[in-house]
Amino acid sequence: MDETTAFRQRDRRPEALGSLSVLPDETICVLLEYLAPRDIAHLACVSSVMYILCNEEPLWMSLCLRRAKGPLDYKGSWKNTTLHLEGVTQDNDRKPLHFDGFNSLYLYKRFYRCNASLDGFSFDDGNVERRRDISLDEFTKEYDAKKPVLLSGLADSWPASKTWTIDQLSEKYGEVPFRISQRSPNKISMKFKDYISYMKTQRDEDPLYVFDDRFGEAAPELLKDYSVPYLFQEDWFEILDKENRPPYRWLIVGPERSGASWHVDPALTSAWNTLLCGRKRWALYPPGKVPLGVTVHVNEDDGDVSIDTPSSLQWWLDYYPLLADEDKPIECTLLAGETIYVPSGWWHCILNLEPTVAVTQNFVNKENFGFVCLDMAPGYQHKGVCRAGLLAVDDENSEEMEEEETHGEDDSTLSYSDLTRKEKRVRMNGEEETENHEEDANGVSKRYNMWKNGFSYDIDFLSKFLDKERDHYNFPWSMGNSVGQREMRGWLSKLWVLKPELRNLIWKGACIALNAEKWLRCLEEVCTFHNLPSVTEDEKLPVGTGSNPVYLFSDYAVKLFVEGGLEQSMYGLGTELEFYDILGRANSSLKSHIPEVIASGILYFENGSYKVVPWDGKRIPDILTSSSLNFDASMLNSEFPFGIWNKTLLQQRNKGKPPAPDSFGSLSSHVWPYIITQRCKGKIFAQLRDDLTWSDAQNLATFLGQQLRNLHQLPYPPVTRPELLNANEGHEELKIPPEWKVFVDDLCHKKKDVTNRLENWGNPIPKALMNKIDEYIPDEFFVDLLHVFKDTDAGDETKPCTWIHSDVMDDNIHMEPYADDDSVDGQHSSWRPGHILDFSDLSIGDPIFDLIPIHLDVFRGDTDLFKKLLESYGLPLIRSKSAAADSMRKKVLSPSYRTMCYCILHEDNVLGAMFSIWDELRTAESWEQVELTAWSFLNSY
Repeated sequence: MDETTAFRQRDRRPEALGSLSVLPDETICVLLEYLAPRDIAHLACVSSVMYILCNEEPLWMSLCLRRAKGPLDYKGSWKNTTLHLEGVTQDNDRKPLHFDGFNSLYLYKRFYRCNASLDGFSFDDGNVERRRDISLDEFTKEYDAKKPVLLSGLADSWPASKTWTIDQLSEKYGEVPFRISQRSPNKISMKFKDYISYMKTQRDEDPLYVFDDRFGEAAPELLKDYSVPYLFQEDWFEILDKENRPPYRWLIVGPERSGASWHVDPALTSAWNTLLCGRKRWALYPPGKVPLGVTVHVNEDDGDVSIDTPSSLQWWLDYYPLLADEDKPIECTLLAGETIYVPSGWWHCILNLEPTVAVTQNFVNKENFGFVCLDMAPGYQHKGVCRAGLLAVDDENSEEMEEEETHGEDDSTLSYSDLTRKEKRVRMNGEEETENHEEDANGVSKRYNMWKNGFSYDIDFLSKFLDKERDHYNFPWSMGNSVGQREMRGWLSKLWVLKPELRNLIWKGACIALNAEKWLRCLEEVCTFHNLPSVTEDEKLPVGTGSNPVYLFSDYAVKLFVEGGLEQSMYGLGTELEFYDILGRANSSLKSHIPEVIASGILYFENGSYKVVPWDGKRIPDILTSSSLNFDASMLNSEFPFGIWNKTLLQQRNKGKPPAPDSFGSLSSHVWPYIITQRCKGKIFAQLRDDLTWSDAQNLATFLGQQLRNLHQLPYPPVTRPELLNANEGHEELKIPPEWKVFVDDLCHKKKDVTNRLENWGNPIPKALMNKIDEYIPDEFFVDLLHVFKDTDAGDETKPCTWIHSDVMDDNIHMEPYADDDSVDGQHSSWRPGHILDFSDLSIGDPIFDLIPIHLDVFRGDTDLFKKLLESYGLPLIRSKSAAADSMRKKVLSPSYRTMCYCILHEDNVLGAMFSIWDELRTAESWEQVELTAWSFLNSY
């Protein structure tokens, strides 16, 4: 019998896997990751091959990291660690079984990567240019936002150059937990001493490594051990508040074989990376040249970018040998004490050749500012072009490219066909022309420009791929963007004020990110129609962080309603105008603290020119009635057809449905409501927060209490829509007001997907709390909310619902300067509140809702200030005096409990704010604990 026959007879795979034997080992291993540990244990008993596959350490590593949250305690193997998390005691005395007759190239490659020695992976020089003692002027002209450079001597004077060794850090910071990087959405940390223990014992193919952007908060002393090199000290993100600034600095510690797989740095920022001990191998490609084996995904809806890439070690082992010399990346081995600069948009991949410690920071300066604005802009094609060059462009050859996509795994192709999640996939096919490969006198490769072929990493060229219709205010914001929409708008506004000498550059960035040029043209048309003064150069950028373009000039403030499309804009302005009308008729003192309305109207673009028509909210504008839109009779007969109850009805109809296109169709792209108000003198509270005295802050709290009282006592229009008047259907004895039933129905709807919403926000909410939401807010909560108002006819009862502003935050409070008794020569030394702004998000509901943004955003959890507010508010927080027979009814009548429930169900990320204010909540074991920490003071009001 020959050896081949003997091998075939010994092959266990077909019999051991049965029907599953048609699947490759890689597919079976991927499928196993979707099973629970207990199911894996059962499956391991099925056959010898299943036993082998179910006991692979990479499988248990994946299972463990998916389950782990918070500090991780590694138990010597990933299987033991997973079982420990599951509360299962492992029998360590049981010896593993061994079987012959099973051979797997896939498992062998994983085994090889787990045990490979990287001694032969380094080389002396590489081909990244090396410089020492370079001037800032030289760096700016030759390298900044242009090409990488390896710099020596920048860290020579740092204490970290002597103290940041594995042993010294472990001795000093062993008990400090640091964040760990791994391919899992869960946020995992490990005490440094535990991580070092793991690092020394692990044999993982893609080891965990410390990659902590909050190391400065975890161990502040570390920040004193290094300083930002003089070449990189300009960082325009520094002007953002600490809580709004995106992650920008990282402590990096990793063992041999760990590293960062291929990526482009977030927001197309530039970065510097200094190595303090060990050796790292770096590989880089210019912008637009996607490395072989890497796939770029750009979501068509919101432009979110994700990248599929092999691990760093796997890429060097499996893909690097396939490259022709002219297609190989730019490379170097970074040694201790050296710093590498990575420009905006450059692909890079790092492999630790031995245990390493490093520090890195990303930054924005005037050289890469345009690229950062471009990456923040809504849309998807420009994001694909920035990372994958012209392969990301739809063209006549798309069908040929789709055909090429079937030519094998190692060939990378481009497909713009419709895919799951409307994703656009971009791959690099390795066939692009290269150029300029000659070497200079020092033997340094000139491959920086090897990827051209018509592609230019120039901001003017890249901006051509923007979707001009997808402006900053109207389209979904990518969850992967470094900062949120509000933060981006605020950032540009601050730069405009703080860097007047660079306004041409900032304006260019605002046109890219905000479509600022378009909105300025709209503003000019409104000003011309109403004979307002022209906007100066200093005033042409929208101000603040709001959701719509707002302009301040001369004595006026102009707001264009654009967010969410025309339908949302019409209801936003319509509700606001209805509110102003009621406010005027009621003669409420609140009127003195709301900006005076000068005019309002509709701007539209028709036949190549802009036109303006006035609109006071009391009819349907002709631009809408002359279209093919149908409005029902109730809406046509309403005094304010786009007022509060028609808006509420629309929201009721849209519940539970996916976001629908704007029902106003093509009108949405060229019709914009607007309002002009008197400009308030002074500044918004957000600009003054740190400058206010305690007396100023107390005056603000008193003012807010008084104005909330005025708002909540203001009458609102009666419910007239028949669809909303069936509140008491089946519950006639309760006499439930229809507005209260509408409010509670909305809460019920939000409860249905609350878990998904909270998880999508990525809040640091303990898993134990997530599992207890249904227990804390049972369905009975909503029934009892209705029952507590069954006696609303009682003589001493006030109306159960009120107008709700819902957005009294630091950018919607306006402060005025004034001279107090301590002023010198009549100069003001204090600020007092004057106005509350922006009533377009008004709704009708429980007045407690308005307390949430004030306590969390304005007062930042300061209970003394909030108690001051309640003193001047003076109204009962809980309206009903109904007898509560059962414990749940009593609970619903507790202000702190009801407020906490509203926080959990809130459509905004309220819990994220709470967990950032009170760090102790991150270890809370019950919602009652969270409630008492944040809201218990309400119960003594």
